[in-house]
Parts: sequence; structure tokens; C-alpha cells
Amino acid sequence: MTRWMWMGGVVMALAAFPALAQSDGGSPPYGVYAEGGRTLEGGSPANAASIGFTFPFGHRWGIWGGSVTGYGDVFVSEWRARDAAGEGRRTYTQIGAIATWRYRFADGASPWFVDGGIGVSLMDKLYATPDRAFSTRFQFTEVLGIGRNFGANGAHELSLRVQHFSNAGIKKPNPGENFVRLRYQYHF
Repeated sequence: MTRWMWMGGVVMALAAFPALAQSDGGSPPYGVYAEGGRTLEGGSPANAASIGFTFPFGHRWGIWGGSVTGYGDVFVSEWRARDAAGEGRRTYTQIGAIATWRYRFADGASPWFVDGGIGVSLMDKLYATPDRAFSTRFQFTEVLGIGRNFGANGAHELSLRVQHFSNAGIKKPNPGENFVRLRYQYHF
């Protein structure tokens, strides 16, 4: 419980810096989210729970009958997986930041969207399960997602996301890990 309170404090502290965002008004509004997920591979599955803060950046571009906007995503995550010996469970804490671009259909008026982003993350210790082990605490991350806004002014959002983590071959072994995640976000 203390760890979750610490993570919540980090996200709230990051929320205190809205001056980081440079927006022309076409980008998504600020948001806070909670998300949960599980690895896609069998073997020794891992679960993840995250909280985060999003803020707009860049400009709005019209393209392919829709619009593209950008947002930054800062998160804290907990992974839980079998330990390397396969005898128990181990928890890993992760912090990260992702630059994400959102394509919204119908000239930007649709509640439906597609996200794609790239970023970095850092784990508190080396991730190791019975069938895979990271060689670095530092990982790159890529995310693809589809979602929909709902409610008054589209303030609520649900999205299904696929996220990959790996060190991009900086050091071997580099098995990477892939998660499927469900995110609820509230925009303000």
C-alpha cells in the first residue's frame, strides 16, 4: 500500500508542472489514468498495473480525413511475475515517459482514435522470470492502441493497448516483454 501511495505522489507531483505542455488547443487535454495488463506470451505470465499523467504537446495536423495530435505520458507501473527460480512471485517497480501521437477520425470530431508512441522506462531491479531475463534496468517502450472517448465533452476514455519493452539490443540477453493493457483515463 505504501508503494502505491508513493507512486500516486509522484504522478501528482508531475501534474503540478503544466507549463511543460505547449499546445495550440488541438491536442488532447490533461489526463490521469489507471491501467492494467498482462503479458501476451504463455510460459511465465506477468501482470502490470499503472497510473499516469498525460499532457498535450505540439500542434494539430489534418491528415487522411482525420487529425493527429501529440501528448506526453508519464507513468509509474508495478509488474508482478514468477521469480527466476519459479518458486514464488516478485514485484518490479517501473517509471517511464512516452511521446504519443493520436489519430482521431472524421477531421478530429470522432470519439474513436488510434494511438502510437515511443518512450523509455527504468525498472527498480533486473526483471527475471523462469523463461526470460532482462540484462538492463533501462528499457525502450513502444505502444499501439485503439480507444474511444465518452461522457460529457469526451472527458472519459477507454483504450486497449499493446505495449512492448526491450533494451533495443544495448546488452544481451534482450528477450523483451509484450503486454496487452486496458486503460481508463479521465481528462480535465
